[in-house]
Amino acid sequence: CSRLVSQSELLDLDLGSRLVGRLGLECRKIDLAAKMGAGCFRVAKKSDRGLKVEFDSGGQDFFDAVAVEAAGGGAPEHLVIMVNGMVGSAEDWRYAAEQFVKKLPDKVIVHRSQCNSSKLTFDGVDMMGERLAEEVLGVIRRRPGVRKISFIAHSLGGLVARYAIGRLYEEPSQSELCTAIRDCPSEEQSNHQMEVLEPHEAKVAVLEPHEAKVAGLEPMNFITVASPHLGSRGHKQLPFLCGLPFLERKAPQAAHLIVGRSGKHLFLTDGEDGKPPLLLQMVNDSKDLKFLSALRAFKRRVAYANVNYDQVVGWGTSSIRRQHELPKASLLVKDERYPHIVYVEKETPENLKRGASSLVTDKKVDLEEEMIRGLTQVPWERVDVSFSKSKQRYSAHNTILVRSYRVNSDGADVVFHMIDNFLL
Repeated sequence: CSRLVSQSELLDLDLGSRLVGRLGLECRKIDLAAKMGAGCFRVAKKSDRGLKVEFDSGGQDFFDAVAVEAAGGGAPEHLVIMVNGMVGSAEDWRYAAEQFVKKLPDKVIVHRSQCNSSKLTFDGVDMMGERLAEEVLGVIRRRPGVRKISFIAHSLGGLVARYAIGRLYEEPSQSELCTAIRDCPSEEQSNHQMEVLEPHEAKVAVLEPHEAKVAGLEPMNFITVASPHLGSRGHKQLPFLCGLPFLERKAPQAAHLIVGRSGKHLFLTDGEDGKPPLLLQMVNDSKDLKFLSALRAFKRRVAYANVNYDQVVGWGTSSIRRQHELPKASLLVKDERYPHIVYVEKETPENLKRGASSLVTDKKVDLEEEMIRGLTQVPWERVDVSFSKSKQRYSAHNTILVRSYRVNSDGADVVFHMIDNFLL
């Protein structure tokens, strides 16, 4: 039974096909950038001051062989996991890994994850997160001397890392939790004391699990770089759509055709069996996955975000801010030491309390607002980056991490900013 296709349906089909084409073009651009950066990896030479790299099926480890030898063969205790984004690979972090080891030769060993490369990044945040968690555990088994752990993740990799730490989180034991509050001679007395704690004391016990571990290690820095924490669904969160409402409405319908399950997760269209979208689930703890507790366990959480010229991830979603909270142009400054760092915001628990008390309770809460409220239950440092005066500004999404030094070298100061502020 054929029927006439209305003009509006033809328009929808045309817009949908155009959007699929545009999403595909952006995806191919990212893939091309990855290929440009690939193939340039080299084993360290003498000029690299003993920089050594070891390959295995799970990724690549960078460390300073001279520092290890000087320490009597003992490797550095701080493991840094670097995670790539969409259609990326371990090569994306080559420059940054080298700089970390050169600047902190006796402090860190850097592992560049390889388990979610190229088209494997289309499998969805959850599958990628599970693979990353297994890879991290494998690295730790090979490096039994490590005691601390940090994550640095680019783009989609930031979401993958958030999922992985939720899987790797280990709650402190009852005795450790009690010690953080007060001495508890016995389990029975401990339970009684937990019952009689004042509300604000109980909150402190939950918010500050000092002995919590991630993969059995002490969690230190959790750093994301141009990561879409709030997904790509909101207004101006996928900049190459130019903020046009009709394109932003069509994008969720087309994303999965280009980037698979990851597209559904990014556009929050994956809710199945009555469950909320995965990114919404990831702003709180669940029975088996302690997403928020894992974030809270890190000493620092830092979100680096491009202010402009990032065609893939918007400023608001990468800095976990509402649109009206983004710093005004008059507040952006130039730092001579880090010329592309234009704004640094350090959030404190006091600021969190003020922000929570200022929320309008009767305001309709959409998915984006709910994610912001969930993620900002813990303090974040926000570092805003602008390449507006750089010739490499149109590749800001890759320049911010120096994905390929040949075409993204202007982002070097952002990498140095990470290193100089890294908590050891």
